[in-house]
Amino acid sequence: MRADLTASVVVFLVALPLCVGVAVASGVPAELGLVTGIVGGLVTGLLPGSSLQVSGPAAGLTVLVLEAVTEFGLGALGVFVLAAGVLQLVMGALRLGRWFRAISVAVVEGMLAGIGLVLIAGQLYAMADAKAPGSGPANLSGLPGLFIATAGSSAALTAFVLGAATVGLMAVWKHLPPKVRLVPAPLAAVALTTSAVALFQLPVKRVDVQGLLGVIRPPSTDDLGSIMEVGLVGAIGTVVAITLIASAESLFSAAAVDRLHSGPGTDYDKELMAQGAGNTLCGALGALPMTAVIVRSAANVQAGARTKASRVLHGVWLLLFAALVPAALGLIPVASLAGILVFSGWKLIPLKELGPLWRKHRGEALILVATAVAIVATNMFEGVLAGLLLAVAKTAWETSHVHVDTDQGPDRDGPVRVVLSGNATFLRLPRILDTLEKLPKDRHIELDLRGLKHLDHACSTALANWADRHNKKEKEGAARVLMPAA
Repeated sequence: MRADLTASVVVFLVALPLCVGVAVASGVPAELGLVTGIVGGLVTGLLPGSSLQVSGPAAGLTVLVLEAVTEFGLGALGVFVLAAGVLQLVMGALRLGRWFRAISVAVVEGMLAGIGLVLIAGQLYAMADAKAPGSGPANLSGLPGLFIATAGSSAALTAFVLGAATVGLMAVWKHLPPKVRLVPAPLAAVALTTSAVALFQLPVKRVDVQGLLGVIRPPSTDDLGSIMEVGLVGAIGTVVAITLIASAESLFSAAAVDRLHSGPGTDYDKELMAQGAGNTLCGALGALPMTAVIVRSAANVQAGARTKASRVLHGVWLLLFAALVPAALGLIPVASLAGILVFSGWKLIPLKELGPLWRKHRGEALILVATAVAIVATNMFEGVLAGLLLAVAKTAWETSHVHVDTDQGPDRDGPVRVVLSGNATFLRLPRILDTLEKLPKDRHIELDLRGLKHLDHACSTALANWADRHNKKEKEGAARVLMPAA
């Protein structure tokens, strides 16, 4: 219990600035991030699944939530999160949790890279106390103007320096002495910048405080009506995107956490249901969606946690902080929180993995980059969908290898034997037909398909049609097809 108590304090100190920062970056009151962190500890933390990973609001969903709140309004957020939680419960009950491990790693890393790029582009504006234009392309194209405007404004430049100092501090924190690193980097960055703002009375924007009870807003029928007015298709896409991204991130985090300790492994279906239960409650409270977060989970394991008590207690500490000292949030500069998320966004981009991946699996590297670019150019849901389609297309292409062996024999009067082996699908049909069309027209042709492992309907039909056409046109030679056994 002593080890779990110590770990819970460490996780609380890591989670506190991240909960607030993710909420502010998502365009919602800061307290809603704390609500999600509290639910992640007290509810999801008690449920079976993964014993040591910690749940709460995550940077990976910031872009999606911001888009949803901007388009549908803050009231719709609870509806979306509630629906996503129910979907997660259903998927867990249907034992679909394990299937998330079948998602291409390139798509997941591309998704995280795209989120990181959009997050950085958006939070650079917040570092200068400016409002981001909105979409990914607009944010990127507006950066030169932002830097020019920031250089010409002392207040904006002051805020940007605070944000940049936060990024720099978090980058070098791991190189500082171990005694200093006992304080988590995000907390140290927020504490130092907040102290500087208070000490020098810097004219920067600070977190807006509304109070914990003041921000809790359960979904209502009016919220459903507003969603219908804006667009049902877009709403469904948002719910599906939250469900898939939150589930995938949680289960991939669980797999990573299992490698960090020697205790019981994760039951993926139960963990999916635990995440669903947490998101259902978060939706009912109008809070942010939750996922398991690898940063907090790793901190939990490294701090010596032994049981789920550590993550439950971290939720208790978040609740006590939100209930007893909520005014402390109003002292935190927004630029510092933006700096934390800029650094978090940078960490989401797998730069170290991209080089080795390109050398060994170029197709996977291209899928990663294409997914990231699609997310930046369009939105989260469409970008991930594009990545999944590319991954499926690549897999279909690679698994449809077919070998075509042609043996014309020593006797020019004898038959030409063509043997196909492997997997004959419509993707390889042009190559097969090109080979057949080049065969001698005046000789008998024996097309042997018995060595094929798979012959799809398109290939079977096309080869039968080729044989019929060959026999009708060529008076000298005839084609005979030896079909594989059923």
